[in-house]
Amino acid sequence: MYLHKLKIGDVELENNLILAPMAGVTNLPFRVICKEFGPGLVCTEMASAKAMFHNDQKTKRLFNTEGEKRPISFQLFGSDEESVEYSTKYMNEFADIIDINMGCPAPKVVKNGDGSRLLLDLDKAKSIMETVVKSAKVPVTLKIRKGWDKDHIVAVEVAKIAEEVGISAITVHGRTRSEYYTGKADWDIIKKVKESVKIPVIGNGDVVDEESAYRMFETTGVDGIMIGRGSFGNPWIFRNIKHYLETGEKLPPPSNEEKLKVIEKHIELAVEEKGEEVAVKELRKHISWYTKNLKNSSEFRAMMNKIESKDELEKSIEEYFKTL
Repeated sequence: MYLHKLKIGDVELENNLILAPMAGVTNLPFRVICKEFGPGLVCTEMASAKAMFHNDQKTKRLFNTEGEKRPISFQLFGSDEESVEYSTKYMNEFADIIDINMGCPAPKVVKNGDGSRLLLDLDKAKSIMETVVKSAKVPVTLKIRKGWDKDHIVAVEVAKIAEEVGISAITVHGRTRSEYYTGKADWDIIKKVKESVKIPVIGNGDVVDEESAYRMFETTGVDGIMIGRGSFGNPWIFRNIKHYLETGEKLPPPSNEEKLKVIEKHIELAVEEKGEEVAVKELRKHISWYTKNLKNSSEFRAMMNKIESKDELEKSIEEYFKTL
């Protein structure tokens, strides 16, 4: 059976479906919403070790987990041992798992030698892993891509280093940095990583529904799957995949009533977390995802993107859903 509990170090997850850490997406409100639909683990947005080291309050606020169900994985990125050590010790106080990001392809991250740029310097990558493992009181995991580009496919090599230095699990996204999110994720490399190490391997890339989740398990033999973009506007994906893996049957899609209820809860949580002005702007992308492919959704989104207040936002959403 593909759905099962998953042990990462001494932390046992209820199941092996994981919400990926995503900058600007997996904040507290979205994690709370997703958690209701049953992933075994959720992850924070990635946080800069350097920013934490310099006591940047905006970065430290990324770790607000008030009222959240545990366990939660906290992700950091960085390539400077001093700031990585400081950040790990800081995160020890509230993290269940600390995840090291060596997969982010964003130019502003890689230009500093962080994220997926570390896949071009495996000595430095190893040093960062060792620093985190040595400083952590909780299990440490690693998230990587298959490599930097087609000439630098290093996932298997990095996984072996990770296992050697004491990393508790590794997530592999089946694309190179140069591919960003284009083309098709290479699940063969995930399978190769799984076959090369004994620590749990989590597959990531192109899991967007029940069938693709099943195929990921079937094709790669991974211990768990991590879902990123497939969760955009679709926190139900975890409930649907769980049900499908347990029964072989698909649940009906969420009703418009359920969608509206979840959107309204998301708005409440976001305003509570960020304040009305910031939250309303940040919610635009989430509401666009929730309403994608619904009737007249592009006209609704164009109108919604001009809204600045919570009351107006809630009213316009209710009115839009009445037309469906």
